[in-house]
Amino acid sequence: MAKELVTTIDIAAPASAVWAILTDFDSFSDWNPFVRLIRGELREGAELEVMLDTPNRNPMTFKPKLVKLTPERELSWLGKLWGIPGLFTGEHRFEIQPTGDASVRFVQSEHFTGLFPPFIWNGMADDTRDGFETMNEALKRLAEQG
Repeated sequence: MAKELVTTIDIAAPASAVWAILTDFDSFSDWNPFVRLIRGELREGAELEVMLDTPNRNPMTFKPKLVKLTPERELSWLGKLWGIPGLFTGEHRFEIQPTGDASVRFVQSEHFTGLFPPFIWNGMADDTRDGFETMNEALKRLAEQG
């Protein structure tokens, strides 16, 4: 059974500014309280190293594949628990939706599939949503001060 989390925030900055922050992996540890680290090449098909830090859990590092890269619109990756298909797969998506000349709606979501999500959902959904929202707020602050 699939599960999904979706968060949104409006940002008073152009898509290009939000995209520049989102794709500057080297600076994530400076501003991002949720996605503390991303290493890897910014291209579809590349393997990334990602470290997430949620408030009530230990940091988690995993190696997803970058599956979609549309400049100034979308970046998404696909990760699998222990690299095993069918157990726990998450497609994490960052979307930038222009709402005006210098404003966007930023959508951060994750679609979970596999055997494990229904069993661990209650223990992870709130912490993960909190992580998304704290990152969204930090991205908004940084983009709007730019």
